[in-house]
Amino acid sequence: MTPPTYQYTDLPDASVVSTRALLTARDNIHDNIHARAMMCIYGGAGFGKTLAVNTCLNELDPHEPLHRITFRARPTARAVRYELFAALDLPGEPPHRPSEFDRLLKNVLATEPRTLLVDEAQWLNSEAFEYFRYLWDEPTTKLAIIFVGGEGAHTVLRREPMLASRIFIWQHFTRLTPTEVLDVIPLFHPIWADASPDTITYADQHAAHGNFRAWAQITAHTHTAMTRTGRPRVDQDLLRWAFSRLGTM
Repeated sequence: MTPPTYQYTDLPDASVVSTRALLTARDNIHDNIHARAMMCIYGGAGFGKTLAVNTCLNELDPHEPLHRITFRARPTARAVRYELFAALDLPGEPPHRPSEFDRLLKNVLATEPRTLLVDEAQWLNSEAFEYFRYLWDEPTTKLAIIFVGGEGAHTVLRREPMLASRIFIWQHFTRLTPTEVLDVIPLFHPIWADASPDTITYADQHAAHGNFRAWAQITAHTHTAMTRTGRPRVDQDLLRWAFSRLGTM
């Protein structure tokens, strides 16, 4: 079976490229899990955070339980409890009383080492972050927690010294530099393998701006244009057509 690439869009023949940020994330995630600690990976939308984290976690020891939680709105501690109940696949009905619910979760989390991936962590407020800290602080639990989110995740955590002081590793994802673009994009998809550096730079300066999600979009549209026109190589005419679909022209 072909391993998942976790690309933003379904892009045949795309590859996960070992960027500097991805390699750093691999080391950071490994060290955080080994330490049973909490870490925060944050940065702007489309910079490759989720792709990198999922790729790295796919390489983990398959015997360690990994539980993924994603929030789409600002959750209360009650909502976090219910999300954990579902993520842990616990049987029966959730307890009605918070104290009973907390006791159940702490007992389950103490049975074996577990890793929690909390994606879209920019939606978490202080109450929600505090509840994860409460579970992690319990001496019997064996938790490693990876928060992944936008710049807002970092802002909320830094605003709370009690929480920020417990973050073992911070990693900030940023845009690809122009040099990284020229190194990475030819490895990302075959259509860029024989593209000239000037063509790749043109695409980056006019539309992608070092954003990996934008590169995935441009690649998908440019691949479509090449298929329809029969042109063998990427050129600026094809790119301008792709840009028109992105609203950048």
